[in-house]
Amino acid sequence: MPSRQQLKQVIKIQSETAKLGLDLGRVMQFVVEETLPLVGAEGAAIELAEDGQMVYRAASGIAEPHLGLRLNMETSLSGHCVQTGEILHCSDCLSDDRVDKAACARMNLRSMIVLPLTFQDTTVGVLKAMSTSVDKFSEDDIEAIGMLCDLVAASMYYSVKYDIDKLVYRATHDSLTGLANRSLFMDNLKNSHQQTELGYTSLGLLMLDLDGLKQVNDELGHQAGDAMILEFSKRLKGATRSTDTVARIGGDEFAVLLLPFDKSDQLTAFTARIHEALAKPLAYNDRLISIQASIGSAELPSDGIDFNQLLEVADQRMYENKRRRKMSQTPE
Repeated sequence: MPSRQQLKQVIKIQSETAKLGLDLGRVMQFVVEETLPLVGAEGAAIELAEDGQMVYRAASGIAEPHLGLRLNMETSLSGHCVQTGEILHCSDCLSDDRVDKAACARMNLRSMIVLPLTFQDTTVGVLKAMSTSVDKFSEDDIEAIGMLCDLVAASMYYSVKYDIDKLVYRATHDSLTGLANRSLFMDNLKNSHQQTELGYTSLGLLMLDLDGLKQVNDELGHQAGDAMILEFSKRLKGATRSTDTVARIGGDEFAVLLLPFDKSDQLTAFTARIHEALAKPLAYNDRLISIQASIGSAELPSDGIDFNQLLEVADQRMYENKRRRKMSQTPE
Protein backbone atom coordinates (compact mmCIF):
# COMPACT_ATOMS: atom_id res chain seq x y z
CA MET A 1 0.00 0.00 0.00
CA PRO A 2 1.31 3.51 -0.79
CA SER A 3 2.74 5.45 2.13
CA ARG A 4 0.69 8.02 4.00
CA GLN A 5 2.73 10.77 2.35
CA GLN A 6 2.09 9.32 -1.11
CA LEU A 7 -1.65 9.13 -0.45
CA LYS A 8 -1.66 12.78 0.64
CA GLN A 9 0.22 13.69 -2.55
CA VAL A 10 -2.29 11.80 -4.70
CA ILE A 11 -5.22 13.62 -3.04
CA LYS A 12 -3.51 16.95 -3.72
CA ILE A 13 -2.86 15.97 -7.35
CA GLN A 14 -6.52 14.97 -7.76
CA SER A 15 -7.61 18.37 -6.47
CA GLU A 16 -5.25 20.29 -8.76
CA THR A 17 -6.19 18.14 -11.76
CA ALA A 18 -9.86 19.00 -11.31
CA LYS A 19 -8.97 22.68 -11.74
CA LEU A 20 -7.53 21.98 -15.20
CA GLY A 21 -10.94 20.95 -16.52
CA LEU A 22 -11.07 19.24 -19.92
CA ASP A 23 -7.65 20.39 -21.15
CA LEU A 24 -6.23 16.91 -21.71
CA GLY A 25 -2.78 18.13 -22.75
CA ARG A 26 -2.35 20.16 -19.54
CA VAL A 27 -3.66 17.30 -17.40
CA MET A 28 -1.16 14.91 -18.95
CA GLN A 29 1.73 17.33 -18.46
CA PHE A 30 0.73 18.02 -14.85
CA VAL A 31 0.55 14.30 -14.06
CA VAL A 32 4.02 13.52 -15.43
CA GLU A 33 5.47 16.44 -13.47
CA GLU A 34 3.85 15.22 -10.25
CA THR A 35 4.98 11.63 -10.87
CA LEU A 36 8.59 12.62 -10.12
CA PRO A 37 8.17 13.55 -6.43
CA LEU A 38 5.44 10.95 -5.89
CA VAL A 39 7.77 7.97 -6.43
CA GLY A 40 11.21 9.60 -6.55
CA ALA A 41 11.48 9.15 -10.32
CA GLU A 42 13.98 11.11 -12.40
CA GLY A 43 11.81 11.10 -15.49
CA ALA A 44 8.21 10.42 -16.47
CA ALA A 45 6.26 10.31 -19.70
CA ILE A 46 2.82 9.65 -21.08
CA GLU A 47 3.01 7.84 -24.40
CA LEU A 48 0.06 7.39 -26.73
CA ALA A 49 -0.23 4.59 -29.27
CA GLU A 50 -0.33 6.11 -32.76
CA ASP A 51 -0.02 4.13 -36.00
CA GLY A 52 2.13 1.35 -34.59
CA GLN A 53 4.35 3.69 -32.59
CA MET A 54 4.48 4.93 -29.01
CA VAL A 55 4.76 8.73 -28.97
CA TYR A 56 5.91 10.83 -26.00
CA ARG A 57 2.97 13.28 -25.67
CA ALA A 58 3.90 14.57 -22.19
CA ALA A 59 7.28 14.34 -20.47
CA SER A 60 9.13 15.60 -17.41
CA GLY A 61 12.55 15.37 -15.79
CA ILE A 62 15.17 13.56 -17.85
CA ALA A 63 12.46 12.61 -20.37
CA GLU A 64 11.39 16.22 -21.06
CA PRO A 65 13.98 16.87 -23.83
CA HIS A 66 12.59 13.81 -25.63
CA LEU A 67 9.02 15.13 -25.98
CA GLY A 68 7.76 13.86 -29.35
CA LEU A 69 10.03 10.79 -29.29
CA ARG A 70 8.62 7.85 -31.25
CA LEU A 71 9.26 4.23 -30.28
CA ASN A 72 8.41 1.09 -32.21
CA MET A 73 5.47 -0.58 -30.49
CA GLU A 74 6.85 -4.03 -31.24
CA THR A 75 10.26 -3.45 -29.64
CA SER A 76 9.55 -1.28 -26.60
CA LEU A 77 8.31 -1.96 -23.08
CA SER A 78 5.58 0.65 -23.46
CA GLY A 79 4.41 -1.00 -26.68
CA HIS A 80 4.30 -4.35 -24.92
CA CYS A 81 2.24 -2.74 -22.16
CA VAL A 82 -0.31 -1.44 -24.69
CA GLN A 83 -0.53 -4.82 -26.40
CA THR A 84 -1.04 -6.78 -23.17
CA GLY A 85 -2.79 -4.19 -21.00
CA GLU A 86 -0.55 -5.28 -18.11
CA ILE A 87 1.55 -3.29 -15.63
CA LEU A 88 5.21 -3.90 -16.49
CA HIS A 89 8.19 -3.47 -14.17
CA CYS A 90 11.75 -3.37 -15.50
CA SER A 91 14.30 -3.55 -12.68
CA ASP A 92 17.36 -3.36 -14.95
CA CYS A 93 17.16 -2.07 -18.52
CA LEU A 94 20.54 -3.53 -19.45
CA SER A 95 19.38 -7.10 -18.94
CA ASP A 96 15.72 -6.81 -19.98
CA ASP A 97 15.11 -7.84 -23.59
CA ARG A 98 11.65 -6.22 -23.62
CA VAL A 99 13.00 -2.66 -23.59
CA ASP A 100 14.24 -0.42 -26.40
CA LYS A 101 17.87 -0.38 -25.28
CA ALA A 102 18.88 2.46 -27.62
CA ALA A 103 16.17 4.73 -26.21
CA CYS A 104 17.15 3.76 -22.66
CA ALA A 105 20.79 4.56 -23.39
CA ARG A 106 19.89 8.06 -24.60
CA MET A 107 18.46 8.84 -21.16
CA ASN A 108 20.81 6.57 -19.18
CA LEU A 109 17.81 4.62 -17.86
CA ARG A 110 18.32 1.60 -15.64
CA SER A 111 14.82 0.90 -14.33
CA MET A 112 11.21 1.86 -15.04
CA ILE A 113 7.59 1.02 -14.44
CA VAL A 114 5.01 1.22 -17.20
CA LEU A 115 1.28 1.31 -16.50
CA PRO A 116 -1.53 1.09 -19.07
CA LEU A 117 -3.91 3.98 -19.76
CA THR A 118 -7.29 2.49 -20.59
CA PHE A 119 -10.01 4.33 -22.50
CA GLN A 120 -13.30 2.61 -23.42
CA ASP A 121 -11.85 -0.82 -22.56
CA THR A 122 -8.90 -0.19 -24.89
CA THR A 123 -5.33 0.47 -23.80
CA VAL A 124 -4.47 3.66 -25.69
CA GLY A 125 -1.22 4.64 -23.99
CA VAL A 126 0.99 4.33 -20.94
CA LEU A 127 2.26 6.29 -17.98
CA LYS A 128 5.95 5.57 -17.46
CA ALA A 129 8.19 6.41 -14.49
CA MET A 130 11.96 6.20 -15.05
CA SER A 131 15.15 6.11 -13.01
CA THR A 132 18.89 5.98 -13.65
CA SER A 133 19.20 3.59 -10.68
CA VAL A 134 18.72 -0.18 -10.81
CA ASP A 135 15.52 -1.54 -9.22
CA LYS A 136 14.32 1.88 -8.11
CA PHE A 137 10.57 1.31 -7.82
CA SER A 138 8.56 -0.69 -5.27
CA GLU A 139 5.12 -2.28 -5.40
CA ASP A 140 3.84 0.67 -3.34
CA ASP A 141 5.16 3.04 -6.02
CA ILE A 142 3.33 1.08 -8.69
CA GLU A 143 0.07 1.33 -6.75
CA ALA A 144 0.53 5.07 -6.22
CA ILE A 145 1.15 5.71 -9.92
CA GLY A 146 -1.84 3.54 -10.73
CA MET A 147 -3.99 6.14 -9.01
CA LEU A 148 -2.58 8.78 -11.37
CA CYS A 149 -3.43 6.56 -14.33
CA ASP A 150 -7.04 6.61 -13.18
CA LEU A 151 -6.91 10.43 -13.21
CA VAL A 152 -5.59 10.56 -16.77
CA ALA A 153 -8.10 7.96 -17.95
CA ALA A 154 -10.95 9.99 -16.44
CA SER A 155 -9.68 13.12 -18.17
CA MET A 156 -9.54 11.25 -21.48
CA TYR A 157 -13.10 10.04 -20.99
CA TYR A 158 -14.62 13.42 -20.21
CA SER A 159 -12.58 15.45 -22.70
CA VAL A 160 -13.47 13.51 -25.84
CA LYS A 161 -17.07 12.54 -25.01
CA TYR A 162 -16.97 8.87 -25.97
CA ASP A 163 -15.13 9.48 -29.27
CA ILE A 164 -11.80 7.65 -29.27
CA ASP A 165 -10.87 9.19 -32.64
CA LYS A 166 -10.62 12.60 -30.96
CA LEU A 167 -8.24 11.41 -28.26
CA VAL A 168 -4.93 12.13 -29.99
CA TYR A 169 -6.23 15.48 -31.26
CA ARG A 170 -7.21 16.60 -27.76
CA ALA A 171 -3.84 15.47 -26.42
CA THR A 172 -1.88 17.42 -29.03
CA HIS A 173 -3.82 20.69 -29.35
CA ASP A 174 -4.32 23.67 -27.07
CA SER A 175 -7.87 23.60 -25.70
CA LEU A 176 -8.38 27.39 -25.82
CA THR A 177 -7.01 28.25 -29.27
CA GLY A 178 -7.09 24.96 -31.16
CA LEU A 179 -3.44 25.49 -32.12
CA ALA A 180 -0.87 22.73 -31.84
CA ASN A 181 0.48 22.36 -28.30
CA ARG A 182 4.11 21.88 -27.23
CA SER A 183 3.95 18.11 -27.74
CA LEU A 184 2.79 18.29 -31.37
CA PHE A 185 5.14 21.18 -32.12
CA MET A 186 8.17 19.23 -30.85
CA ASP A 187 7.02 16.14 -32.75
CA ASN A 188 6.79 18.11 -36.01
CA LEU A 189 10.07 19.91 -35.33
CA LYS A 190 11.93 16.65 -34.76
CA ASN A 191 10.42 15.03 -37.85
CA SER A 192 11.27 18.09 -39.96
CA HIS A 193 14.80 18.14 -38.58
CA GLN A 194 15.25 14.51 -39.63
CA GLN A 195 14.14 15.45 -43.14
CA THR A 196 16.72 18.25 -43.29
CA GLU A 197 19.42 15.80 -42.25
CA LEU A 198 18.47 13.76 -45.32
CA GLY A 199 18.86 16.90 -47.44
CA TYR A 200 15.20 17.30 -48.35
CA THR A 201 14.58 20.83 -47.10
CA SER A 202 15.75 23.65 -44.87
CA LEU A 203 13.97 24.77 -41.74
CA GLY A 204 12.85 28.11 -40.27
CA LEU A 205 11.69 28.75 -36.72
CA LEU A 206 9.94 31.66 -35.00
CA MET A 207 9.48 32.00 -31.23
CA LEU A 208 6.93 34.58 -30.07
CA ASP A 209 5.99 36.07 -26.72
CA LEU A 210 2.62 37.82 -26.44
CA ASP A 211 3.40 41.16 -24.79
CA GLY A 212 1.21 42.57 -22.04
CA LEU A 213 -0.91 39.49 -21.28
CA LYS A 214 -0.29 39.64 -17.53
CA GLN A 215 -1.26 43.30 -17.40
CA VAL A 216 -4.51 42.62 -19.27
CA ASN A 217 -5.31 39.71 -16.93
CA ASP A 218 -4.62 41.86 -13.87
CA GLU A 219 -6.50 44.95 -15.04
CA LEU A 220 -9.39 43.54 -17.08
CA GLY A 221 -9.68 39.94 -15.90
CA HIS A 222 -8.90 36.54 -17.39
CA GLN A 223 -11.81 36.66 -19.84
CA ALA A 224 -10.14 39.65 -21.46
CA GLY A 225 -6.83 37.79 -21.38
CA ASP A 226 -8.41 34.80 -23.12
CA ALA A 227 -9.93 37.10 -25.74
CA MET A 228 -6.48 38.58 -26.32
CA ILE A 229 -4.93 35.11 -26.71
CA LEU A 230 -7.66 34.01 -29.13
CA GLU A 231 -7.32 37.12 -31.29
CA PHE A 232 -3.54 36.83 -31.31
CA SER A 233 -3.79 33.16 -32.33
CA LYS A 234 -6.25 33.98 -35.11
CA ARG A 235 -4.03 36.70 -36.54
CA LEU A 236 -0.88 34.61 -36.20
CA LYS A 237 -2.56 31.73 -38.03
CA GLY A 238 -3.74 34.13 -40.73
CA ALA A 239 -0.22 35.46 -41.26
CA THR A 240 1.24 32.00 -41.87
CA ARG A 241 0.68 29.26 -44.42
CA SER A 242 -1.29 26.03 -44.18
CA THR A 243 1.99 24.09 -44.36
CA ASP A 244 3.43 25.86 -41.29
CA THR A 245 2.97 24.56 -37.75
CA VAL A 246 1.60 27.27 -35.45
CA ALA A 247 1.66 26.31 -31.77
CA ARG A 248 0.85 27.67 -28.35
CA ILE A 249 3.61 26.22 -26.19
CA GLY A 250 2.91 28.11 -22.97
CA GLY A 251 0.61 30.70 -21.44
CA ASP A 252 1.92 33.61 -23.52
CA GLU A 253 4.46 31.68 -25.60
CA PHE A 254 3.92 30.69 -29.21
CA ALA A 255 6.06 29.13 -31.93
CA VAL A 256 5.92 28.74 -35.70
CA LEU A 257 7.70 26.05 -37.71
CA LEU A 258 8.13 27.33 -41.27
CA LEU A 259 7.96 24.62 -43.92
CA PRO A 260 8.82 24.75 -46.73
CA PHE A 261 11.65 27.16 -46.05
CA ASP A 262 14.04 28.33 -48.75
CA LYS A 263 16.09 31.35 -47.72
CA SER A 264 16.92 33.64 -44.81
CA ASP A 265 14.90 36.62 -46.00
CA GLN A 266 11.76 34.54 -45.45
CA LEU A 267 12.28 34.98 -41.71
CA THR A 268 12.34 38.75 -42.08
CA ALA A 269 9.29 38.67 -44.35
CA PHE A 270 7.27 36.47 -41.99
CA THR A 271 8.22 38.58 -38.97
CA ALA A 272 7.10 41.74 -40.79
CA ARG A 273 3.86 40.06 -41.88
CA ILE A 274 3.06 39.04 -38.31
CA HIS A 275 3.75 42.52 -36.92
CA GLU A 276 1.50 43.95 -39.63
CA ALA A 277 -1.28 41.51 -38.72
CA LEU A 278 -1.03 42.61 -35.08
CA ALA A 279 -1.06 46.34 -35.78
CA LYS A 280 -4.77 46.88 -35.14
CA PRO A 281 -5.80 46.80 -31.45
CA LEU A 282 -8.52 44.45 -30.19
CA ALA A 283 -11.84 46.08 -29.26
CA TYR A 284 -13.05 44.50 -26.02
CA ASN A 285 -15.95 45.85 -23.92
CA ASP A 286 -15.42 49.45 -25.01
CA ARG A 287 -11.67 49.12 -24.44
CA LEU A 288 -8.87 48.87 -26.98
CA ILE A 289 -6.29 46.20 -26.18
CA SER A 290 -2.93 46.45 -27.94
CA ILE A 291 -1.78 43.13 -29.38
CA GLN A 292 1.97 43.04 -29.84
CA ALA A 293 4.59 40.30 -29.78
CA SER A 294 8.32 39.95 -29.31
CA ILE A 295 9.68 37.63 -32.00
CA GLY A 296 12.92 35.70 -32.32
CA SER A 297 13.95 33.62 -35.32
CA ALA A 298 16.43 30.93 -36.27
CA GLU A 299 17.17 28.77 -39.29
CA LEU A 300 18.93 25.53 -40.00
CA PRO A 301 21.82 25.15 -40.65
CA SER A 302 23.20 28.70 -40.26
CA ASP A 303 22.03 29.02 -36.62
CA GLY A 304 22.78 25.44 -35.61
CA ILE A 305 22.53 21.87 -36.82
CA ASP A 306 20.59 20.56 -33.83
CA PHE A 307 16.93 21.43 -33.24
CA ASN A 308 17.66 22.20 -29.57
CA GLN A 309 20.22 24.76 -30.72
CA LEU A 310 17.63 26.34 -33.00
CA LEU A 311 15.14 26.61 -30.15
CA GLU A 312 17.75 28.20 -27.90
CA VAL A 313 18.89 30.71 -30.54
CA ALA A 314 15.32 31.73 -31.44
CA ASP A 315 14.42 32.00 -27.76
CA GLN A 316 17.44 34.18 -26.97
CA ARG A 317 16.66 36.47 -29.91
CA MET A 318 13.04 36.72 -28.83
CA TYR A 319 14.00 37.81 -25.30
CA GLU A 320 16.57 40.26 -26.66
CA ASN A 321 13.86 41.69 -28.88
CA LYS A 322 11.55 41.99 -25.85
CA ARG A 323 14.30 43.73 -23.84
CA ARG A 324 14.91 46.26 -26.61
CA ARG A 325 11.18 46.95 -26.95
CA LYS A 326 10.87 47.61 -23.21
CA MET A 327 13.88 49.93 -23.24
CA SER A 328 12.47 51.91 -26.17
CA GLN A 329 9.19 52.38 -24.28
CA THR A 330 10.84 53.49 -21.00
CA PRO A 331 10.56 57.28 -20.53
CA GLU A 332 13.82 59.10 -19.97
